[in-house]
Amino acid sequence: MIVKVLGGIDLVSAFALLMLIFGIHVFTGFLLFCAGLLLLKGMFIFTGDVLSWIDVFASIIILISIFFALPVILWWIPAFLLMAKGFVSFL
Repeated sequence: MIVKVLGGIDLVSAFALLMLIFGIHVFTGFLLFCAGLLLLKGMFIFTGDVLSWIDVFASIIILISIFFALPVILWWIPAFLLMAKGFVSFL
């Protein structure tokens, strides 16, 4: 059950990144919420989970994109990785 909740967090964060990619207005609070959840999930790095680096990387990208306009490729990479992690967790 917890794996599906964590996968849902990945999918919601990927959705936020896709909204940024396609130019849809995203509320800053929603971006901060997604970045905070991903950073919290990324703390599993300390247990040795290698895939948690994706969460930390995506969280940093989301936080930076609040203040700066990043190249689109920097949004596509974490969006695809988070979508893949999210879909696999629902299998």
